[in-house]
Amino acid sequence: MSIRVVIADDQAIARQGLRMILGRADDIEVVGEATDGLDALGQVERRRPDVLLMDIRMPRMDGLEATRRLRDTEGVAVIVVTTFDLDEYVVEALRAGAVGFLVKDSPPERIIDAVRVVARGEALISPEVTRRLLDQFVAAAPARAGDPALADLTPRERDVLLGIAAGRSNADIAAHLHLEESTVKSHVGRMLAKLGLTSRVQAVIFAYETGLIAPGSARH
Repeated sequence: MSIRVVIADDQAIARQGLRMILGRADDIEVVGEATDGLDALGQVERRRPDVLLMDIRMPRMDGLEATRRLRDTEGVAVIVVTTFDLDEYVVEALRAGAVGFLVKDSPPERIIDAVRVVARGEALISPEVTRRLLDQFVAAAPARAGDPALADLTPRERDVLLGIAAGRSNADIAAHLHLEESTVKSHVGRMLAKLGLTSRVQAVIFAYETGLIAPGSARH
């Protein structure tokens, strides 16, 4: 079955470019376009996409507010599409429930791969720009050292959280900890539930904000 995608951007040329790129993939189908956040909410309700590519600055309702409103909508994964001059919004978008983000001039193959990754239920945290932005903006966020939720984690769940914060996939974490990948997936689910988080990207932010990882230290 094809991955159903809606593109939300107020610039027609940006929507057209993304549609052309995604059209190269046999397993991806663009089922709708939106010109602002409010339109995006309607498109999600009508089209039931698997993935929503969301611009940030749009009229009527911006991408941040639209992402917040979609946070509890099952079945749709939001990828925020940004430009370097809008970087200050990225972490806020991830807190709002986005599962990742792309830079608008990303290579076509990265955009296609991103859609596939989030459609599988994973988060887009590996590109180098993601790490750089998290380093920059989480470093400026208020620290939450000693968050009591950390005490609820088992040592293995804490190890998994550190692996995610370092940008590792489940397979990489499994190899590093000498575990089965299915076991790591179970640990990830329990860890997210205990911390009240909804995605791996939010787990990365949590790890930075609580001081588990220092900005600039987490690398592949």
